[in-house]
Amino acid sequence: MTSTRQGGALRALGGGLLLTTLGLLASAPALAVPSFARQTGQECAACHIGAYGPQLTPYGVRFKIGGYTDTDGKEGKVPLSAMLVTSFTRTAKAQDEKPDGASRTNNNRTMDETSVFLAGRLADQIGAFIQTTYSGIDKKGSMDQADIRFAHVTEVAGKETVLGLSLNNNPGGQDPFNSMPAWGFPYVGSDLAFGSGSISSMINGGLTARVTGLSAYAFWNNAVYAEVGTYRSLSPSMQSKFGLGRADDMGRLGAGTSYWRLAYMQDMKKQAFNAGIFGFNTNIQPDRSTPGSNRYNDLGVDASYQFLGTREHVATVSTSYIRERQTLNAALDAGDVENRKARLNEFKANASYHYNQTWGLTGSRFITQGSKDAVLYSDGYANSSPNTSGYILQADWTPWGKEASWGAPWANLRLGVQYTMYTKYNGAKTNYDGNGRDAKDNNTLFLFAWTSF
Repeated sequence: MTSTRQGGALRALGGGLLLTTLGLLASAPALAVPSFARQTGQECAACHIGAYGPQLTPYGVRFKIGGYTDTDGKEGKVPLSAMLVTSFTRTAKAQDEKPDGASRTNNNRTMDETSVFLAGRLADQIGAFIQTTYSGIDKKGSMDQADIRFAHVTEVAGKETVLGLSLNNNPGGQDPFNSMPAWGFPYVGSDLAFGSGSISSMINGGLTARVTGLSAYAFWNNAVYAEVGTYRSLSPSMQSKFGLGRADDMGRLGAGTSYWRLAYMQDMKKQAFNAGIFGFNTNIQPDRSTPGSNRYNDLGVDASYQFLGTREHVATVSTSYIRERQTLNAALDAGDVENRKARLNEFKANASYHYNQTWGLTGSRFITQGSKDAVLYSDGYANSSPNTSGYILQADWTPWGKEASWGAPWANLRLGVQYTMYTKYNGAKTNYDGNGRDAKDNNTLFLFAWTSF
């Protein structure tokens, strides 16, 4: 019932039914791995807002752009880490049927996932972040995020410039600002609830782990970042080897698939900001043996501001907007949609406050709006619409991750409580499914323990 799970099913019009957990893992915990801290000799708080999770400080941005290779010069560092997430999920009203992998229709306690990471410096100019994950919900393991980088420092117009290559398996996952959907808030969420709606844009988890791509990037004068790349789909046999399953093959990406990113960052020590624009364009042939494809054009803008001060009081604000235009030729020919042309818009805005890199509060607003389609949005939708909106509130405690904390730099922990409130779900505020279920019935309490070592 999560956003990415249902979104994957709907995106089957363009790419086949996606493995339900992949999108979730794309937005699940990552990059908060102690192997990076051991390699650099820095505390987790040096790279991460609140000493944990994907939200990066300017130092963290530069570390990722530099290919995960920065080091304190000491030998013997092993670039391995592991992670465990457990949780409790309660919705305001029990679901009609048990969610996949759940033991009951409500009040589920789960071991969400365990992951092993190869994360850190592999050679002087080569580093990697590779994650394999076992899902406690689906009882299976698979390849998750992968980003292998080469980075070289030179000068352009008299200014220091990093030139690099990224081999990765998720468009946007390699973004150094971690402000695109692959790393967006909430950084961890329930696999048994309703997420941020029933559909999502292609760049928002639609291709995670089922593609491979190569991009080239440049970071000039610690301020201007530019990247361009292309992707191709993995063969069904390769997807099977990675634990993704042949049955969930999304289809074949067209040769013109492209990803691009342009951003500006300014690090003023006590505060920082970045703003950018990005795009992703692809044709997907859902049936590899039959001609016909669907076109997706994603265009997004994002921005974030950080007040860092002395690191005792840290506040952040971030926002993003994605506009997707779809041309669904194959889906229309198959009778899966009513309209050949469609659109999908996603908006998110987040604000957070952390005290002493330990206690954190985050609030988020999300809005998804899409074209009406009586065929595509029939059962479970009101007004033939996928429109969904709501708020997320989270409070968390990160007792470790600082220089003098227990286990540094070998262990970290975050405990949190998260509450999602829906003002609209699948097209309506009330009775969206025709069976009397309201948007507020999906309101979700999520308690989690997220540890890495």
